[in-house]
Amino acid sequence: MLHVIYIRGLVQGVGFRPFVYRVAREMGVKGEVGNHTGGLLIRAVFPSDNVRERFLRRICEEHPDVASIHSLTTCTEPEPSAAYTAFTITSSCDDADEVTQVAPDMAVCPECMSDRTTQAHRLGYPFINCTHCGPRFSIIRDLPYDRERTTMRPFRMCPQCRAEYEHPSDRRFHAQPIACNHCGPVYYALYNNVRHTCYDDLLRLASRLLREGEVIAVKGIGGYHFVCDAANEQAVRRLREIKARDTKPFAVMFRNQETLDAYAAVNETEAACLASPRRPIVLLEQRKPLAPAVNPGMRTLGVMLPYMPIHYDWFERLDTPALVMTSGNRNDLPIALNEAGANEQFGESVALVLHHTREIENRTDDSVLHVCGALPCLIRRSRGYVPEPLPAGAQVDGILAFGAEQVNTFALGKGDAIVQSQYIGDLKNWETFRFYTGAMERFTKLLRFRPRQLVCDLHPDYLSSREAERMAAATGLPLLRVQHHHAHAAACMVEYGLKRPVIAIVMDGAGLGDDGHIWGGEFLCCDRSSYRRLAHLEYLPMAGGDKAALEPWRMAAACLHTWGLPMPAEFVRRIGEERIVLLCRMIDRKVHTPLTSAAGRLFDAIASLLGLCDVSSHRAEAPVLLEQAAAVTGRFYPYRLDADGDVVSFRPALEDILGDMEDGRPAEYISARFHATMAHLIVGKARQLTVQTGVGDVVLSGGCFQNKRLVTELQQLFAVSGMRLYVPSHIPCNDSGIAAGQMIIAAGR
Repeated sequence: MLHVIYIRGLVQGVGFRPFVYRVAREMGVKGEVGNHTGGLLIRAVFPSDNVRERFLRRICEEHPDVASIHSLTTCTEPEPSAAYTAFTITSSCDDADEVTQVAPDMAVCPECMSDRTTQAHRLGYPFINCTHCGPRFSIIRDLPYDRERTTMRPFRMCPQCRAEYEHPSDRRFHAQPIACNHCGPVYYALYNNVRHTCYDDLLRLASRLLREGEVIAVKGIGGYHFVCDAANEQAVRRLREIKARDTKPFAVMFRNQETLDAYAAVNETEAACLASPRRPIVLLEQRKPLAPAVNPGMRTLGVMLPYMPIHYDWFERLDTPALVMTSGNRNDLPIALNEAGANEQFGESVALVLHHTREIENRTDDSVLHVCGALPCLIRRSRGYVPEPLPAGAQVDGILAFGAEQVNTFALGKGDAIVQSQYIGDLKNWETFRFYTGAMERFTKLLRFRPRQLVCDLHPDYLSSREAERMAAATGLPLLRVQHHHAHAAACMVEYGLKRPVIAIVMDGAGLGDDGHIWGGEFLCCDRSSYRRLAHLEYLPMAGGDKAALEPWRMAAACLHTWGLPMPAEFVRRIGEERIVLLCRMIDRKVHTPLTSAAGRLFDAIASLLGLCDVSSHRAEAPVLLEQAAAVTGRFYPYRLDADGDVVSFRPALEDILGDMEDGRPAEYISARFHATMAHLIVGKARQLTVQTGVGDVVLSGGCFQNKRLVTELQQLFAVSGMRLYVPSHIPCNDSGIAAGQMIIAAGR
């Protein structure tokens, strides 16, 4: 009997065929394995049922770390007349129309790092890779995935690499970026008007400059990085000048896990994320400081481990525990991609720029996550994760979702899979918007995507919405507009495969509501196609419109004035009585004061009242500082609320906060009580609405749930509530997840 096994998931370009080949040969299985559209196809004849069961179990349990299996199906056919006499690897299917699986870029594996010390043609080679590791998405230009369709095309394989590439039992069998010292990419730099190409010389030069406190730049997998010594305050301050970044924290790379343990608390889940082949930045509780300018005012630290050979080589030559490793860009521009872009953005600002000769086709920033409870929650989904598809649980083929305005991603529907783009950023300047449209063109070409339905945010002024309108007008394709917070909820629903109605609690900074006001503190009952707004936070005026999001003091003054509460003397002294009076007049006369129910603006208001942040230097600075200020230990009771009806008022809570301030309570105490208030409001309101509607599942979404303190407290409260809570994990809860939600709503309708 011939058994046909079809595996879907991240199984192409990650060494899955050689893995299956080796297992089959070990177990005496006859047949073949090959890439097929959308997955992997195994045709096998087994000596016995017991061998078949063990074979399938080994496939599921022992597959390469980089791979992931979404589904495995089996069926049987009559054995072919020409019986299999061995097990072989067949060539790939050339019809790529249905292919959605392009492997993400992965960290160099331990085996390759070992090969750098033992293989004569790869001794010290900085671009070593195999089917388990190395660049994938960043170099691919077209499908099917082979060397001629990647940026490795100019590098002709030497005989040794060719032999490894063609041998089915070799770890580099069909590793498209395969290379060595004789035939692969190289680093180079121009220093003191002299071009340097010797890797050892470049390492010595870069290491010396880093020891001397200089800032350098280096071309990585998905773009350039700025690098400096994380223990050198002067170097980090110089980097802040180059980046024009006042206070926003920098990510750091530690030499290894052991060194990291001395500087940050790491639990088992966080350690697994850090060491995974995806190598994201993980936000950790800091134990011991590096240079103060790395993360001013923060008790958390964004941390990653080395993922390219050059990172390991630097640490071998340096005695610093960590290097600042931040995106190589300036003034909110996209990360630099090539030599021309690097020279234009920062070429004369740094001591050295290390380039390399492998082109980057698709730029990717570092991914970012934190762990809430035992759940890894992505904040930025990019290198190491994109473009791995997300199962939609519905037909989404041909749907193009344009996403939101901030921290944008877009998404394409292929069959029953959502292919989400890499992190794009805020669509507020021409360069980022050009990156957005260019990436959309690349994805469309790469995945043979044919749009038949367009979907965008309800807000007409988002550049993503305008691009959707332009495309709809040019093509005649139908365009669906989706309410922002419904899309947030749907993104969480699709991640967990929820198709029945849910209670969705969506809290963020802004999203256009059906009534023309700015929503952001919403309690919804929804499914994948429709929603009802059951309750919301009380509307408050945003004096100055979007300016209120940049200047939290405006929301603090607006709350106090609207609710008729006294302005604290210290607050008035900091802001200035005249400015506050002018703002109050704007509110009274309803001049440029749109109404908002956004929870994010409440976080802003409290942060300003406590003196933590009156004017933000970067997005969400005030809520982050408020979270960071909250006391870690102790029991904190929630403030009073008026939450019985469908409008939730924080006026009683603000009265209590003013009382605590008068009593001299510190900011960490008030922040902790405010977070407890938010958590108890959400659980209490969810309980009320589940009884009211009979709906038992609760999903969270929106940028406010990037707040680890709040989410962890909610996980604990829901665990004893009898309600089922779903927290975004693989799809970010912020606006990066909007496109996935838009797509599933379009499919539902």
